[in-house]
Amino acid sequence: MTSIREATRADAAALARLRFEFRASQAKVVESEAHFVERCAHWLAAELAGEDGWRCWVLVGADTIVGHVWLNVIRKIPNPIEEPEHHAYISNFYVRQEYRARGGGTRLLEAALDWCRGHDIDSVFLWPTTASRSLYLRHGFSAPERLLEYPLGTTSAS
Repeated sequence: MTSIREATRADAAALARLRFEFRASQAKVVESEAHFVERCAHWLAAELAGEDGWRCWVLVGADTIVGHVWLNVIRKIPNPIEEPEHHAYISNFYVRQEYRARGGGTRLLEAALDWCRGHDIDSVFLWPTTASRSLYLRHGFSAPERLLEYPLGTTSAS
């Protein structure tokens, strides 16, 4: 049995460990796990403490965090027309392998999207992995013609 809840500052260390697990599975690690977790936990705690920073929802199974999705609100320049003035960026969406294909990822994504619907968000965007693309397509995401990207780096965004 799993549950979804919004993350708090107290979750920072567990979230940092999951971030390491997630990213270390995708590329060569250039920092020790201990150093990364300490550095990342500090950053995550600060972000979770603020009203305008990142938000996170966690999937909890067996009294431990086994998945997460992060969302950052991007404020648009004010408009003199009727148009929402916020976008949302979803990133760092991860569920441990043994908890996948059980609906937890869908529930995490729905929690983030429900929050967006209640907070005047104009659109939500992300950069999916090949493996996650079908999840997003099932939830109504599409590749818009009105968005362009100019990548400046060689690493993938997550």
